[in-house]
Amino acid sequence: MLRFAPSPTGDMHTGNLRAAVFNYILAKQRNEKFLLRIEDTDTARNIEGKDKDIMFLLNLFGITWDNLVYQSHNFPRHRQLAEYLIQKGDAFYCYCTKEFLDQKRELAKANHQAFRYDDDWAELEKDKNPHPVVRLRAPKEQMGFHDAIKGDITFAPSEIDSFIILKEDGIPTYNFACAVDDMLYDIDFIVRGEDHVSNTPKQILIHQCLNYDKTMQFAHLPIILNEEGKKMSKRDNASSVQWLLDCGFLPQAIVNYLVLMGNKTPCEVFTLKECMEWFDITKIAKAPARFDIDKLKFLNREHFKRLNEQDLAVLLGYKDSAIGALAKLYLQEASTLNEIREKVDLIFAKKGLLLAQYKESAKTENAEILEFESQVKTLQDTLLTMLNQDCSKTEFDTFKSNAMQNSGLKGKAFFKPLRFLLTGLAHGPELSDLFPILRLYLKDIVRN
Repeated sequence: MLRFAPSPTGDMHTGNLRAAVFNYILAKQRNEKFLLRIEDTDTARNIEGKDKDIMFLLNLFGITWDNLVYQSHNFPRHRQLAEYLIQKGDAFYCYCTKEFLDQKRELAKANHQAFRYDDDWAELEKDKNPHPVVRLRAPKEQMGFHDAIKGDITFAPSEIDSFIILKEDGIPTYNFACAVDDMLYDIDFIVRGEDHVSNTPKQILIHQCLNYDKTMQFAHLPIILNEEGKKMSKRDNASSVQWLLDCGFLPQAIVNYLVLMGNKTPCEVFTLKECMEWFDITKIAKAPARFDIDKLKFLNREHFKRLNEQDLAVLLGYKDSAIGALAKLYLQEASTLNEIREKVDLIFAKKGLLLAQYKESAKTENAEILEFESQVKTLQDTLLTMLNQDCSKTEFDTFKSNAMQNSGLKGKAFFKPLRFLLTGLAHGPELSDLFPILRLYLKDIVRN
Protein backbone atom coordinates (compact mmCIF):
# COMPACT_ATOMS: atom_id res chain seq x y z
CA MET A 1 0.00 0.00 0.00
CA LEU A 2 1.09 3.59 -0.65
CA ARG A 3 0.11 6.62 1.33
CA PHE A 4 -0.02 10.38 1.32
CA ALA A 5 0.35 11.79 4.81
CA PRO A 6 -0.29 15.54 4.99
CA SER A 7 -0.42 17.59 8.17
CA PRO A 8 -3.48 19.84 8.76
CA THR A 9 -1.30 22.71 9.98
CA GLY A 10 -1.41 24.95 6.91
CA ASP A 11 -2.15 25.29 3.22
CA MET A 12 -1.03 22.60 0.82
CA HIS A 13 2.25 23.37 -0.93
CA THR A 14 3.26 22.35 -4.43
CA GLY A 15 5.85 19.96 -2.97
CA ASN A 16 3.11 18.23 -0.93
CA LEU A 17 0.90 17.93 -3.98
CA ARG A 18 3.78 16.53 -6.02
CA ALA A 19 4.31 13.80 -3.42
CA ALA A 20 0.56 13.04 -3.42
CA VAL A 21 0.51 12.75 -7.22
CA PHE A 22 3.53 10.42 -7.34
CA ASN A 23 2.20 8.16 -4.58
CA TYR A 24 -1.17 7.97 -6.30
CA ILE A 25 0.36 7.11 -9.67
CA LEU A 26 2.51 4.37 -8.13
CA ALA A 27 -0.47 2.91 -6.28
CA LYS A 28 -2.39 2.66 -9.55
CA GLN A 29 0.58 1.25 -11.45
CA ARG A 30 1.18 -1.41 -8.77
CA ASN A 31 -2.54 -2.13 -8.40
CA GLU A 32 -2.31 -1.37 -4.69
CA LYS A 33 -4.55 0.60 -2.37
CA PHE A 34 -3.91 4.26 -1.64
CA LEU A 35 -4.16 5.56 1.94
CA LEU A 36 -4.81 9.15 2.95
CA ARG A 37 -3.40 9.63 6.45
CA ILE A 38 -4.02 12.93 8.21
CA GLU A 39 -1.00 13.41 10.47
CA ASP A 40 -2.60 15.43 13.25
CA THR A 41 -0.15 14.65 16.05
CA ASP A 42 0.96 18.30 16.35
CA THR A 43 -2.13 19.28 18.33
CA ALA A 44 -0.91 22.82 19.03
CA ARG A 45 -0.54 23.68 15.34
CA ASN A 46 -3.51 21.81 13.84
CA ILE A 47 -5.94 24.16 12.09
CA GLU A 48 -9.61 23.25 12.19
CA GLY A 49 -10.98 22.47 8.74
CA LYS A 50 -7.59 22.05 7.04
CA ASP A 51 -8.16 18.32 6.71
CA LYS A 52 -11.31 19.04 4.67
CA ASP A 53 -9.35 21.53 2.54
CA ILE A 54 -6.75 18.84 1.82
CA MET A 55 -9.43 16.36 0.76
CA PHE A 56 -11.14 18.94 -1.46
CA LEU A 57 -7.89 19.77 -3.25
CA LEU A 58 -6.94 16.13 -3.76
CA ASN A 59 -10.33 15.44 -5.33
CA LEU A 60 -9.96 18.54 -7.49
CA PHE A 61 -6.70 17.11 -8.84
CA GLY A 62 -8.27 13.71 -9.54
CA ILE A 63 -6.69 11.96 -6.57
CA THR A 64 -8.96 9.60 -4.66
CA TRP A 65 -8.15 7.29 -1.76
CA ASP A 66 -9.25 3.85 -0.64
CA ASN A 67 -8.84 4.47 3.09
CA LEU A 68 -8.80 7.57 5.29
CA VAL A 69 -7.23 7.58 8.76
CA TYR A 70 -6.40 10.20 11.35
CA GLN A 71 -3.12 9.55 13.10
CA SER A 72 -4.49 10.76 16.44
CA HIS A 73 -6.92 7.83 16.47
CA ASN A 74 -3.91 5.55 16.94
CA PHE A 75 -2.49 7.34 20.00
CA PRO A 76 -3.40 4.43 22.33
CA ARG A 77 -1.56 2.02 20.03
CA HIS A 78 1.47 4.32 19.86
CA ARG A 79 1.67 4.46 23.67
CA GLN A 80 1.24 0.71 23.97
CA LEU A 81 4.16 0.08 21.61
CA ALA A 82 6.31 2.69 23.35
CA GLU A 83 5.72 0.83 26.63
CA TYR A 84 6.69 -2.40 24.89
CA LEU A 85 9.99 -0.84 23.79
CA ILE A 86 10.66 0.35 27.34
CA GLN A 87 10.11 -3.16 28.66
CA LYS A 88 12.45 -4.52 25.97
CA GLY A 89 15.12 -2.07 27.01
CA ASP A 90 15.18 -0.40 23.58
CA ALA A 91 13.56 2.76 24.96
CA PHE A 92 13.85 4.63 28.25
CA TYR A 93 12.41 7.55 30.20
CA CYS A 94 14.36 10.80 30.00
CA TYR A 95 13.77 13.42 32.71
CA CYS A 96 15.97 16.15 31.20
CA THR A 97 14.30 19.57 31.38
CA LYS A 98 14.31 21.98 28.46
CA GLU A 99 16.60 24.31 30.40
CA PHE A 100 19.10 21.50 31.03
CA LEU A 101 19.23 20.53 27.35
CA ASP A 102 19.51 24.19 26.29
CA GLN A 103 22.55 24.57 28.56
CA LYS A 104 24.15 21.49 27.01
CA ARG A 105 23.49 22.87 23.52
CA GLU A 106 25.10 26.20 24.41
CA LEU A 107 28.10 24.39 25.89
CA ALA A 108 28.54 22.32 22.72
CA LYS A 109 28.26 25.47 20.64
CA ALA A 110 30.89 27.26 22.77
CA ASN A 111 33.22 24.30 22.30
CA HIS A 112 32.54 24.26 18.54
CA GLN A 113 31.06 20.77 18.79
CA ALA A 114 27.91 19.22 17.37
CA PHE A 115 25.29 18.73 20.07
CA ARG A 116 24.72 15.05 20.87
CA TYR A 117 22.36 13.72 23.51
CA ASP A 118 24.09 11.57 26.13
CA ASP A 119 22.08 8.64 27.53
CA ASP A 120 23.77 9.20 30.89
CA TRP A 121 21.77 12.42 31.29
CA ALA A 122 18.43 10.58 31.35
CA GLU A 123 17.84 10.56 35.14
CA LEU A 124 19.98 13.49 36.29
CA GLU A 125 16.92 15.69 36.79
CA LYS A 126 14.46 13.02 37.87
CA ASP A 127 13.64 14.92 41.07
CA LYS A 128 12.90 18.15 39.15
CA ASN A 129 10.81 16.80 36.29
CA PRO A 130 7.69 14.68 36.95
CA HIS A 131 6.85 14.48 33.21
CA PRO A 132 9.59 12.56 31.38
CA VAL A 133 9.74 11.89 27.66
CA VAL A 134 10.47 8.48 26.17
CA ARG A 135 13.58 8.08 24.01
CA LEU A 136 14.58 5.25 21.68
CA ARG A 137 18.18 4.16 22.15
CA ALA A 138 20.58 5.21 19.44
CA PRO A 139 21.75 2.52 17.00
CA LYS A 140 25.14 0.93 17.59
CA GLU A 141 25.69 0.09 13.93
CA GLN A 142 25.56 1.93 10.64
CA MET A 143 22.04 2.52 9.29
CA GLY A 144 21.22 2.65 5.60
CA PHE A 145 18.63 2.21 2.88
CA HIS A 146 18.30 2.28 -0.89
CA ASP A 147 16.52 5.27 -2.36
CA ALA A 148 14.83 4.83 -5.76
CA ILE A 149 15.98 8.34 -6.76
CA LYS A 150 19.14 9.01 -4.75
CA GLY A 151 20.64 5.52 -4.61
CA ASP A 152 22.24 4.05 -1.46
CA ILE A 153 22.27 6.29 1.61
CA THR A 154 24.05 5.45 4.87
CA PHE A 155 24.25 7.00 8.35
CA ALA A 156 27.02 6.41 10.87
CA PRO A 157 25.97 5.59 14.46
CA SER A 158 27.32 8.99 15.53
CA GLU A 159 24.77 10.72 13.30
CA ILE A 160 21.77 9.37 15.22
CA ASP A 161 21.47 9.88 18.96
CA SER A 162 18.74 8.58 21.25
CA PHE A 163 15.65 10.42 20.03
CA ILE A 164 12.26 11.16 21.55
CA ILE A 165 9.36 8.89 20.58
CA LEU A 166 6.81 10.04 23.18
CA LYS A 167 6.60 13.61 24.42
CA GLU A 168 5.99 14.54 28.05
CA ASP A 169 2.22 14.69 27.43
CA GLY A 170 2.18 11.16 26.01
CA ILE A 171 1.70 12.28 22.41
CA PRO A 172 3.98 10.47 19.93
CA THR A 173 6.56 12.39 17.96
CA TYR A 174 6.36 12.57 14.18
CA ASN A 175 8.92 9.82 13.59
CA PHE A 176 7.37 7.35 16.00
CA ALA A 177 3.76 7.87 14.89
CA CYS A 178 4.81 7.74 11.23
CA ALA A 179 6.84 4.56 11.59
CA VAL A 180 4.20 2.77 13.65
CA ASP A 181 1.37 3.73 11.31
CA ASP A 182 3.34 2.69 8.23
CA MET A 183 3.72 -0.67 9.94
CA LEU A 184 0.06 -0.92 11.03
CA TYR A 185 -1.27 -0.12 7.56
CA ASP A 186 1.21 -2.30 5.67
CA ILE A 187 2.84 0.53 3.70
CA ASP A 188 5.54 -0.85 1.41
CA PHE A 189 6.64 2.16 -0.69
CA ILE A 190 7.17 5.65 0.73
CA VAL A 191 7.52 8.66 -1.58
CA ARG A 192 8.12 12.01 0.12
CA GLY A 193 10.31 15.11 0.06
CA GLU A 194 14.05 14.90 0.59
CA ASP A 195 13.73 16.86 3.83
CA HIS A 196 12.66 13.50 5.29
CA VAL A 197 15.90 11.70 4.37
CA SER A 198 17.29 12.16 7.90
CA ASN A 199 14.04 10.80 9.38
CA THR A 200 14.21 7.56 7.42
CA PRO A 201 16.96 5.78 9.45
CA LYS A 202 15.10 6.65 12.66
CA GLN A 203 11.90 5.13 11.31
CA ILE A 204 13.77 2.05 10.12
CA LEU A 205 15.30 1.72 13.60
CA ILE A 206 11.81 1.91 15.15
CA HIS A 207 10.68 -0.93 12.88
CA GLN A 208 13.71 -3.01 13.79
CA CYS A 209 13.11 -2.53 17.51
CA LEU A 210 9.47 -3.55 17.02
CA ASN A 211 10.63 -6.71 15.20
CA TYR A 212 9.00 -5.54 11.98
CA ASP A 213 11.03 -6.92 9.11
CA LYS A 214 8.97 -6.05 6.03
CA THR A 215 11.17 -4.51 3.32
CA MET A 216 10.14 -0.96 2.46
CA GLN A 217 11.02 1.01 -0.64
CA PHE A 218 11.82 4.70 -0.44
CA ALA A 219 11.98 7.60 -2.87
CA HIS A 220 12.84 11.07 -1.63
CA LEU A 221 11.92 13.85 -4.04
CA PRO A 222 14.42 16.68 -4.59
CA ILE A 223 13.39 20.09 -3.32
CA ILE A 224 11.68 22.60 -5.60
CA LEU A 225 13.57 25.83 -6.23
CA ASN A 226 11.97 29.20 -6.92
CA GLU A 227 12.64 31.17 -10.10
CA GLU A 228 15.77 32.70 -8.50
CA GLY A 229 17.19 29.24 -7.91
CA LYS A 230 16.70 29.31 -4.13
CA LYS A 231 14.76 26.81 -2.05
CA MET A 232 11.07 27.56 -2.44
CA SER A 233 9.47 28.85 0.76
CA LYS A 234 6.07 30.03 1.93
CA ARG A 235 7.03 33.53 0.76
CA ASP A 236 6.99 32.31 -2.85
CA ASN A 237 3.47 32.55 -4.26
CA ALA A 238 3.95 29.54 -6.50
CA SER A 239 4.60 27.37 -3.44
CA SER A 240 0.89 27.56 -2.64
CA VAL A 241 -1.42 25.23 -4.55
CA GLN A 242 -4.37 27.49 -3.79
CA TRP A 243 -2.51 30.51 -5.21
CA LEU A 244 -1.95 28.66 -8.49
CA LEU A 245 -5.64 27.77 -8.66
CA ASP A 246 -6.68 31.33 -7.78
CA CYS A 247 -4.50 32.60 -10.62
CA GLY A 248 -6.47 30.45 -13.05
CA PHE A 249 -4.17 27.50 -13.63
CA LEU A 250 -6.06 24.31 -14.42
CA PRO A 251 -5.57 21.34 -12.05
CA GLN A 252 -4.66 19.09 -14.99
CA ALA A 253 -1.96 21.56 -16.11
CA ILE A 254 -0.51 21.78 -12.59
CA VAL A 255 -0.34 17.98 -12.33
CA ASN A 256 1.24 17.84 -15.79
CA TYR A 257 3.94 20.28 -14.69
CA LEU A 258 4.65 18.58 -11.35
CA VAL A 259 5.20 15.25 -13.14
CA LEU A 260 7.25 16.85 -15.94
CA MET A 261 9.49 18.90 -13.62
CA GLY A 262 12.91 17.29 -13.26
CA ASN A 263 11.71 14.17 -15.06
CA LYS A 264 12.40 12.30 -18.29
CA THR A 265 9.05 11.87 -20.00
CA PRO A 266 8.12 10.56 -23.46
CA CYS A 267 5.96 13.61 -24.17
CA GLU A 268 5.46 17.09 -22.80
CA VAL A 269 1.68 17.46 -22.50
CA PHE A 270 -0.30 14.74 -20.76
CA THR A 271 -3.00 14.03 -18.17
CA LEU A 272 -2.72 12.20 -14.87
CA LYS A 273 -4.31 9.11 -16.40
CA GLU A 274 -2.05 9.19 -19.46
CA CYS A 275 1.19 9.40 -17.49
CA MET A 276 0.29 6.30 -15.47
CA GLU A 277 1.18 4.28 -18.56
CA TRP A 278 4.85 5.28 -18.55
CA PHE A 279 5.71 7.03 -15.25
CA ASP A 280 8.98 5.77 -13.71
CA ILE A 281 10.00 7.12 -10.30
CA THR A 282 13.64 6.17 -10.95
CA LYS A 283 13.83 8.71 -13.80
CA ILE A 284 13.27 11.67 -11.48
CA ALA A 285 16.47 13.74 -11.43
CA LYS A 286 18.50 13.81 -8.22
CA ALA A 287 19.12 17.52 -8.55
CA PRO A 288 16.57 20.12 -7.33
CA ALA A 289 14.04 21.27 -9.92
CA ARG A 290 13.40 24.95 -10.58
CA PHE A 291 9.78 26.07 -10.74
CA ASP A 292 9.26 27.80 -14.09
CA ILE A 293 5.97 29.73 -14.13
CA ASP A 294 6.31 30.37 -17.88
CA LYS A 295 6.50 26.64 -18.52
CA LEU A 296 3.37 26.17 -16.44
CA LYS A 297 1.62 28.88 -18.47
CA PHE A 298 2.53 27.07 -21.68
CA LEU A 299 1.11 23.80 -20.34
CA ASN A 300 -1.99 25.63 -19.14
CA ARG A 301 -2.66 26.92 -22.67
CA GLU A 302 -2.17 23.43 -24.07
CA HIS A 303 -4.73 22.01 -21.65
CA PHE A 304 -7.16 24.80 -22.49
CA LYS A 305 -6.88 23.67 -26.12
CA ARG A 306 -7.80 20.15 -25.04
CA LEU A 307 -10.98 21.31 -23.28
CA ASN A 308 -14.21 21.13 -25.22
CA GLU A 309 -15.81 24.52 -25.80
CA GLN A 310 -18.78 23.92 -23.49
CA ASP A 311 -16.58 23.03 -20.51
CA LEU A 312 -14.39 26.07 -21.11
CA ALA A 313 -17.44 28.33 -21.28
CA VAL A 314 -18.67 26.98 -17.93
CA LEU A 315 -15.27 27.59 -16.34
CA LEU A 316 -15.50 31.20 -17.51
CA GLY A 317 -18.98 31.58 -16.06
CA TYR A 318 -20.95 31.42 -19.33
CA LYS A 319 -23.46 28.90 -20.62
CA ASP A 320 -22.98 28.96 -24.40
CA SER A 321 -20.32 26.78 -25.99
CA ALA A 322 -19.68 29.58 -28.48
CA ILE A 323 -18.07 31.56 -25.64
CA GLY A 324 -15.68 28.67 -25.17
CA ALA A 325 -14.76 28.88 -28.84
CA LEU A 326 -14.31 32.63 -28.49
CA ALA A 327 -12.06 32.13 -25.45
CA LYS A 328 -9.78 29.77 -27.37
CA LEU A 329 -9.03 32.55 -29.86
CA TYR A 330 -7.42 34.47 -27.00
CA LEU A 331 -4.97 31.69 -26.14
CA GLN A 332 -2.39 33.44 -28.31
CA GLU A 333 -2.08 36.12 -25.63
CA ALA A 334 -3.70 34.69 -22.49
CA SER A 335 -2.55 31.65 -20.53
CA THR A 336 -4.67 31.50 -17.38
CA LEU A 337 -8.38 31.30 -16.71
CA ASN A 338 -8.24 34.76 -15.11
CA GLU A 339 -6.56 36.32 -18.15
CA ILE A 340 -9.04 34.73 -20.56
CA ARG A 341 -12.03 35.63 -18.40
CA GLU A 342 -10.89 39.25 -18.23
CA LYS A 343 -10.79 39.50 -22.02
CA VAL A 344 -14.14 37.77 -22.55
CA ASP A 345 -15.80 39.85 -19.83
CA LEU A 346 -14.57 43.06 -21.49
CA ILE A 347 -16.35 42.04 -24.69
CA PHE A 348 -19.67 42.08 -22.86
CA ALA A 349 -18.93 45.07 -20.61
CA LYS A 350 -20.82 48.32 -21.02
CA LYS A 351 -18.74 50.32 -23.47
CA GLY A 352 -19.80 53.66 -22.03
CA LEU A 353 -18.35 52.62 -18.68
CA LEU A 354 -15.15 51.39 -20.32
CA LEU A 355 -14.83 54.66 -22.21
CA ALA A 356 -15.17 56.62 -18.95
CA GLN A 357 -12.45 54.45 -17.38
CA TYR A 358 -10.25 55.01 -20.42
CA LYS A 359 -10.60 58.77 -20.10
CA GLU A 360 -9.95 58.67 -16.36
CA SER A 361 -6.79 56.62 -16.77
CA ALA A 362 -5.46 59.18 -19.26
CA LYS A 363 -5.59 61.89 -16.55
CA THR A 364 -6.07 64.74 -19.03
CA GLU A 365 -8.71 65.22 -21.73
CA ASN A 366 -6.45 66.06 -24.69
CA ALA A 367 -7.64 66.42 -28.25
CA GLU A 368 -6.76 62.83 -29.16
CA ILE A 369 -8.87 61.40 -26.34
CA LEU A 370 -11.81 63.67 -27.11
CA GLU A 371 -11.59 62.69 -30.78
CA PHE A 372 -11.55 58.99 -29.89
CA GLU A 373 -14.57 59.46 -27.61
CA SER A 374 -16.44 61.14 -30.44
CA GLN A 375 -15.51 58.38 -32.90
CA VAL A 376 -16.65 55.67 -30.46
CA LYS A 377 -20.03 57.34 -29.87
CA THR A 378 -20.57 57.93 -33.61
CA LEU A 379 -19.76 54.32 -34.47
CA GLN A 380 -21.76 53.00 -31.53
CA ASP A 381 -24.87 54.88 -32.69
CA THR A 382 -24.30 53.53 -36.19
CA LEU A 383 -23.95 49.93 -35.02
CA LEU A 384 -26.98 50.15 -32.74
CA THR A 385 -29.01 51.32 -35.73
CA MET A 386 -27.63 48.51 -37.90
CA LEU A 387 -28.47 45.95 -35.21
CA ASN A 388 -32.16 46.57 -35.69
CA GLN A 389 -31.58 44.25 -38.63
CA ASP A 390 -30.52 40.62 -38.26
CA CYS A 391 -26.71 40.48 -38.30
CA SER A 392 -26.39 36.90 -37.04
CA LYS A 393 -25.43 35.65 -40.51
CA THR A 394 -23.59 38.73 -41.77
CA GLU A 395 -19.99 38.22 -42.89
CA PHE A 396 -17.35 40.50 -41.40
CA ASP A 397 -16.44 42.20 -44.67
CA THR A 398 -20.09 43.12 -45.28
CA PHE A 399 -20.57 44.27 -41.68
CA LYS A 400 -17.39 46.35 -41.82
CA SER A 401 -18.30 47.91 -45.16
CA ASN A 402 -21.81 48.86 -44.02
CA ALA A 403 -20.57 50.26 -40.71
CA MET A 404 -17.89 52.32 -42.43
CA GLN A 405 -20.34 53.71 -44.98
CA ASN A 406 -23.05 54.53 -42.42
CA SER A 407 -20.69 56.13 -39.87
CA GLY A 408 -18.56 58.10 -42.34
CA LEU A 409 -15.44 56.94 -40.49
CA LYS A 410 -12.42 55.53 -42.33
CA GLY A 411 -9.00 54.06 -41.62
CA LYS A 412 -7.70 54.29 -38.06
CA ALA A 413 -10.65 56.50 -37.13
CA PHE A 414 -12.90 53.53 -37.93
CA PHE A 415 -10.92 50.44 -36.93
CA LYS A 416 -9.71 51.67 -33.53
CA PRO A 417 -13.21 52.45 -32.17
CA LEU A 418 -14.60 49.33 -33.88
CA ARG A 419 -12.16 47.10 -32.01
CA PHE A 420 -12.93 48.96 -28.80
CA LEU A 421 -16.68 48.51 -29.24
CA LEU A 422 -16.42 44.84 -30.17
CA THR A 423 -13.74 43.72 -27.67
CA GLY A 424 -13.24 46.49 -25.11
CA LEU A 425 -9.52 46.47 -25.91
CA ALA A 426 -7.11 48.27 -28.23
CA HIS A 427 -5.36 45.08 -29.35
CA GLY A 428 -6.12 41.39 -29.72
CA PRO A 429 -6.89 38.64 -32.22
CA GLU A 430 -7.97 39.59 -35.74
CA LEU A 431 -11.53 40.93 -35.76
CA SER A 432 -12.22 38.79 -38.81
CA ASP A 433 -11.46 35.72 -36.65
CA LEU A 434 -13.56 36.93 -33.72
CA PHE A 435 -16.54 38.19 -35.70
CA PRO A 436 -18.16 34.84 -36.65
CA ILE A 437 -18.79 34.37 -32.91
CA LEU A 438 -19.25 38.02 -31.91
CA ARG A 439 -22.04 38.50 -34.44
CA LEU A 440 -24.20 36.12 -32.41
CA TYR A 441 -24.10 38.53 -29.45
CA LEU A 442 -23.81 41.98 -31.10
CA LYS A 443 -26.84 43.45 -29.33
CA ASP A 444 -25.27 42.55 -25.96
CA ILE A 445 -21.80 43.70 -26.98
CA VAL A 446 -22.51 47.09 -28.54
CA ARG A 447 -24.46 48.72 -25.73
CA ASN A 448 -24.21 51.87 -23.67
